[in-house]
Amino acid sequence: MTEAAQQAQEENKIFAVRTTANREDQVMDFLTSNAKKKGISIYSVIRAHGMRGYIFVEAATQADAEQSAYNVPYARGILPKSIDYKEIEHMLEQVKIERNIRKGDICEIISGPFKREQAKVTRIDKAKEEIVVELLEAAVPIPITVKMDAIKVIRRDTADESGAAKIQYG
Repeated sequence: MTEAAQQAQEENKIFAVRTTANREDQVMDFLTSNAKKKGISIYSVIRAHGMRGYIFVEAATQADAEQSAYNVPYARGILPKSIDYKEIEHMLEQVKIERNIRKGDICEIISGPFKREQAKVTRIDKAKEEIVVELLEAAVPIPITVKMDAIKVIRRDTADESGAAKIQYG
């Protein structure tokens, strides 16, 4: 962090706003529009990845944070103490993990209702981080959409230079 950013961080405070779960984006929109309309000193509104029911507001004072959250639908209040940046820093930098999953791979579902079932990958949607699979043990192939992190590749069919299929086990 640069010296100027560190100095600004010491002056401003971060407050946690309790929200209704899965309504964080709506509360963020209401807070920012409130701050613009009323001219409140709100510098940033943060929705931490993977944290439901809370958003973080960087404001000059607690009164500014409370004023921006006043009468906002789905906002349930502000925690009484400010939060140190170091406490939420690990939630702010989301690292994308590149997964090596291809169409035709045989995988094992590692979470959800189909846990421990083997399936074949039929379609990949990288934007939504979802994969469509068909269960191998099912009598009728039914496409099931699962999150990318809910599967583990266990076998891959690849073709070498001669065109012969080679099977890799992971």
